[in-house]
Amino acid sequence: MASAALFISNRITIAGWELTEQFVLAGGPGGQNVNKVSTAVQLFFDVAGSPSLSDRIKENVIKLGGRRVSKEGVLMIEANRFRTQERNREDARERLKELVLKAAEPPPPARRATKPTKGSVERRLKEKSGRSDIKKMRGKPEKD
Repeated sequence: MASAALFISNRITIAGWELTEQFVLAGGPGGQNVNKVSTAVQLFFDVAGSPSLSDRIKENVIKLGGRRVSKEGVLMIEANRFRTQERNREDARERLKELVLKAAEPPPPARRATKPTKGSVERRLKEKSGRSDIKKMRGKPEKD
């Protein structure tokens, strides 16, 4: 169990009991230490059952999480960039924070349909007729 709460923003804080950490063996650099010490971190967060997030943010986190989210709505973030357990732990928590912040962003404003200006429509039609005349001139000349 992760002990400290994860502060996301002034409105969102994930309680420590909602996060579960599991330490596993990591590949990569580290020499013989890699085979002996579990430095990689798997951070689990039950997005679907979290009381800390609103429904809109939960849906966005699940969308952004992609394959990292199970069918039950549990997000798993695996961190093994660093050689130490503590740095991997911080990295996993930071990645979770970034994901939730991105999900909490407000939706973009709705697009308003606009019409082209009268002048731009006239210019487009004039250009089309000019192009048509040029293509007509490419044909074989008429016999007299």
